[in-house]
Amino acid sequence: MARYAVNAAAVTHARRLIDARQYVLDSDWGEVQPRAEAENAYLERHSWEEYAAWHLGLTEGARDGTKARYAFAYGDLRRVHRSGLIACVYRASEWRHKAVELAAHDLLQRLDQMAGID
Repeated sequence: MARYAVNAAAVTHARRLIDARQYVLDSDWGEVQPRAEAENAYLERHSWEEYAAWHLGLTEGARDGTKARYAFAYGDLRRVHRSGLIACVYRASEWRHKAVELAAHDLLQRLDQMAGID
């Protein structure tokens, strides 16, 4: 099973977006998560560093500058999606990637607080 480290730059990026209210509260993550063609189009206009900032996990052993390096997407490459953070918490928890799970959980709590969700 792959192992993941928390992508601190992605956590910082997500916090900034949340603080700037660049988030979507209600979405179907299965419908809005970036597909391969959207990721490829994004990479044509942005750096790998910018692409990485949309992924809470870094796959250990995978090379930087490859899609295999980045895991646990939480947004649509424009905004944070609450459903994306929930998916990250769930998947990381399911596969026992505790550090990623906790990072996603903390971001979810921050988003909920900012949005006034009790």
